[in-house]
Amino acid sequence: MNKIGFSAEKYIEEQSKYILERIESGEGRLYLEFGGKLVEDKHAMRVLPGFDEHAKINLLHRLKDQAEIIICIYAGDIVSNKTRQDFDITYDLEVMRLIDAFRSYELEINSVVVTRYEDAPSVNMFINKLERRGIKTYKHYFTKGYPTDVDTIVSDEGYGANPYIEVTKPLIVVTGPGGGSGKLATSLSQVYHEYKRGNRARYAKFETFPIWSLPLKHPVNIAYEAATADLKDVNMIDPYHLEAYGKTAVNYNRDVEAFPVLRRILTKITGSDAGYKSPTDMGVNRAGFSIIDDEVCREAAKQEIVRRYLIAEVQYKKGKIDESILERIKLLMEEVGASVYDRPVVAPAEEYAEYKRTMSPRYENVIVTALQLPDGSIVTGRSSHRMVANAAVILNAVKKLAGIGDVIPVISPQILESLRTMNKDIFQDKASLNCEEILMALTITKLTNPIAEMAYEQLPKLRGCIAHCTAILSERDEHTIKALGIDMTTNAEFSTNNLYSK
Repeated sequence: MNKIGFSAEKYIEEQSKYILERIESGEGRLYLEFGGKLVEDKHAMRVLPGFDEHAKINLLHRLKDQAEIIICIYAGDIVSNKTRQDFDITYDLEVMRLIDAFRSYELEINSVVVTRYEDAPSVNMFINKLERRGIKTYKHYFTKGYPTDVDTIVSDEGYGANPYIEVTKPLIVVTGPGGGSGKLATSLSQVYHEYKRGNRARYAKFETFPIWSLPLKHPVNIAYEAATADLKDVNMIDPYHLEAYGKTAVNYNRDVEAFPVLRRILTKITGSDAGYKSPTDMGVNRAGFSIIDDEVCREAAKQEIVRRYLIAEVQYKKGKIDESILERIKLLMEEVGASVYDRPVVAPAEEYAEYKRTMSPRYENVIVTALQLPDGSIVTGRSSHRMVANAAVILNAVKKLAGIGDVIPVISPQILESLRTMNKDIFQDKASLNCEEILMALTITKLTNPIAEMAYEQLPKLRGCIAHCTAILSERDEHTIKALGIDMTTNAEFSTNNLYSK
């Protein structure tokens, strides 16, 4: 069922070799701006089947003796509580998660830089939290003169106004929790300070997407546009690369637009453009050369665009994004000739819900979840007075994986009723049992019931499965589903008309 289109082994070899070449090809320290997700890159894993979500951090682990890490976070993202979608945590918490992950790979954390610093309570609290845990922090401000006044930018009023970050190793990885974190400005500020101190330094960029060696309209590159629709990123042919080499390469609008200024800044700082004739020259990305089955990656990318659109519909419903972002992703979905029904779990969920509604008025508000198992088969679960649809589909999925018949219960009705009674009497909660509660009940039942134990042992097999629900998930169910590793989408419909729910 899970076809491979990308060689993780080849990628690691190619990428580490290429980075080492960059380190050794010039004089001075290399500041390498790392775009995308350095840890658990689930987008790359979805659009490039076979990609190891830990590939980039494994790569850095190989270079740990030569590298140290600076993490950037934009102050405005702290103030606005910007969220990383894959884990549903805010960017400030993502920084802390990144620090833990880097430490587990024996990578040296130099510091955290709060870029475009503003004196806000949430920003200062974040800095205090880090400093009181022994993490060095720096405040960088908006660069005076940026983006047009290069003389001011490259002066004590521009980059010189930022404090120098004390570093010691030849490779400095500059990363962040997401786009717009200020990685480029931090890197260039450091290069400026290095030269002021009489040291040589260089800048390069590691950005997985768009993949410069693939066609502009390749679904993998279009999927990147869908993923960054909120940043208004648009892929385009790199005109500087085409002019300099007569070869087509794909980049995105922000890098192409910034390149003339960036080249002037580097030239003014270092006295040389470092041989960069195009924004593509600055990159060290070899992902395109590790694709081993283009058709598999094309199909996976189309699925990702559909997934992004379904998520955007829910975000729009919740008031988190503007209509223009939703419409942008819809256009991208149509550009690759896809619709929401190309996601194989959408139609089964909606059709089963409609079927139940036609059976009886008591199913008028029924919610259904469909889940695709590793062998491609689909199971469904519906909401009831006992449990929510997502809990029902998990139970039905593990039963099928264990070869347990539909009519055989894995959790006794008495246990379920006991849990519901406790919720009503103790917690004043009349809702059906959620995913976490059902999983706890299964865990307890398996201690005395071999059938329940058989079902419980199948839970790890749900990691990587896709699912779709006909209603927006509760926060608690969303957290549990993500913890199980299930890739869930939903219709943009709330489960009730209540404006507040736990």
